[in-house]
Amino acid sequence: MVTRVPGWLLRHRVTVESYRGDSAYGPTYGEAVCVPALVAAVRKQVADKDGREVLATAQIIAGPELECPPGSRITLPGGRTATAITTAVHTAPGLPVPACVEVMCQ
Repeated sequence: MVTRVPGWLLRHRVTVESYRGDSAYGPTYGEAVCVPALVAAVRKQVADKDGREVLATAQIIAGPELECPPGSRITLPGGRTATAITTAVHTAPGLPVPACVEVMCQ
């Protein structure tokens, strides 16, 4: 049974700096972590954490261990820096579908 997205499907590498919160000097981020992922260019309208409709321009699929809350800074394979808008953890315990994290980026 498949319990996580297979590594051979994750053909790209992205660098994720997890959003930690705001400080007096602006947003703070965790250490940069390079993770395998599958990146797709998309144009999809999604709601951000405040409920505003924004346009996502990239979709990232990664393993279920990825920590990437909204507001995280992500460097995509082409070098572009994006911001995570939404993060969805997909699981289906007991079913033969892979667990993964989907991140929509602006």
